Amino acid sequence: MSVVGGGMVGASLAAALIGSGVRLLLIEAVPFGASTQASFDERNTALGNASRRIFEGLGVWETLAGEAAPIRAIHVSDAGRFGSARLVAEEQGIDALGYVVPNRRIGAALWGRLERAADLLLRVPGQVEGVAIEAGGVRFDVASGAEREAVTARLVVAADGAHSQIRSAAGIEAAVEDYEQVAVVANVASDAPQGGIAYERFTPAGPLAVLPLAERLLSVIWACRRDDAARVLALDDANWLAELQARFGWRAGRFVRAGRRASYPLKLTRAASPVATRTVLIGNAAQALHPVAGQGFNLGLRDAAMLAEVIAASAGDPGAPALLERFAAWRARDRSGVTRFTDGLVRLFGDERFGVGLLRNLGLLLFDLTPPAKSALARVSLGFGGPVPRLARGLPVRDA
Repeated sequence: MSVVGGGMVGASLAAALIGSGVRLLLIEAVPFGASTQASFDERNTALGNASRRIFEGLGVWETLAGEAAPIRAIHVSDAGRFGSARLVAEEQGIDALGYVVPNRRIGAALWGRLERAADLLLRVPGQVEGVAIEAGGVRFDVASGAEREAVTARLVVAADGAHSQIRSAAGIEAAVEDYEQVAVVANVASDAPQGGIAYERFTPAGPLAVLPLAERLLSVIWACRRDDAARVLALDDANWLAELQARFGWRAGRFVRAGRRASYPLKLTRAASPVATRTVLIGNAAQALHPVAGQGFNLGLRDAAMLAEVIAASAGDPGAPALLERFAAWRARDRSGVTRFTDGLVRLFGDERFGVGLLRNLGLLLFDLTPPAKSALARVSLGFGGPVPRLARGLPVRDA
């Protein structure tokens, strides 16, 4: 089988299949460490506890743990209104609600594991060309510079992002909804220690997340209206920090220093199906979500963990229709639930109709007073329904 795309989700799938007996080819266009490698850039990712367990099972968490900042509490608020809620790890009987890890560290840990694997073929950099998908298998060429290599596989996995080449070749339609927002991301330093608190502040222009990194270092994901993003990105550091402070407030202290800023457009992309003839979509190729609540990569990682489990348990053809249908059925509730949850949050907190703000703030207060609701939200990292991958439960991909 072949995996096209060696970003965080594709690399995780490959790592999960090491030692499974599956012959695997991983193709990635941009080498890890290159400045143009978008998957492992300066952004940070919030990993839920189930994702931490998956990384433990992949043998990479020990490498990541030293730079993983624990989230001890989550504070949610609606800018300019009275509603707020707080979720605390200690009250849920757990050490942390999740961990914030730099993407480059995740990439280094995963690719370090892949490069040591004897049963994995890597084609990096490699470009896939001339994809032909038929009932009997998949054929394509891998181009690397002037060299071309013909490949045949019984299954091709699309882990090549929201604009997936493989998804298009398989004839899978994708619906795209533009939020008309741009995420501006950067690390900032504060004059106050953070205590592991993550903030999600909903503003009229879009959500603003501030996540803990080191003691006084924070990761900012600021969703701006598209027509305002260029202005925000053009501000010098002092004015950018001042505007960020005005939008966010003072709960995290005074922002005193800013790192390099980057941006990306925010759209919801949903594939009509995660599977087709000899084809599986995982990660952003299947669903690319708004970053609110930090669910996108965690969902994609569960895709990868479940696909590895299904393939490793199969003694036969990894691209057999029954196997692909089983994977799609097992992932359906989680995929649809997370997609509705994140999309619903964006739309609910962006709704400025008369009375809606009052209702959602009353809802926040009610949530803050309801321990069972908090416990349910604390378990979101396990997914929104359907079977939980073995790796996410602390088990190996398959029984020995």
